[in-house]
Amino acid sequence: MVKEACVLPDYSNVPQEILEIPRKYKNIVIVGASHKPERPSYIVMEYLLKEGFKVIPVNPAREEILKQKVYPSLSALPSDFHPEIIIIFRRSDQVLPIVKEAIKLKPEVIWMQEGIINEEAKNLAEKKGIKVIMNKCFKKIHILSKKFSNKW
Repeated sequence: MVKEACVLPDYSNVPQEILEIPRKYKNIVIVGASHKPERPSYIVMEYLLKEGFKVIPVNPAREEILKQKVYPSLSALPSDFHPEIIIIFRRSDQVLPIVKEAIKLKPEVIWMQEGIINEEAKNLAEKKGIKVIMNKCFKKIHILSKKFSNKW
């Protein structure tokens, strides 16, 4: 059994450019969205919807999550929807094919949630001019950005 090291993210000194991301972009896709209320992807999606973000969930096993139509893959998204941020809630070893598919949609940001790190996927996306954030929770960063927004 191979254990993956889970590096805990540091939220004590988040760069301003990362804090600005949730303030700047509002069209989000969540890959790996769950219908289970106890799962982090559900909690984050519910929070983002309440905060006024447009969120489209991707999950091949569901048709609806939190009253939002679910798509089975990134390639199945509506052609008129431009995802600015693609948030990934999948294991690190499953990220590369998702990022390859995401690149075709030309998002501004690919965001890998806490515990998700894939340097190969990051390098691939960055070569295409896409900003990549790894091992950070989008919800936590949004909360921090609201807390510090009056300092900008």
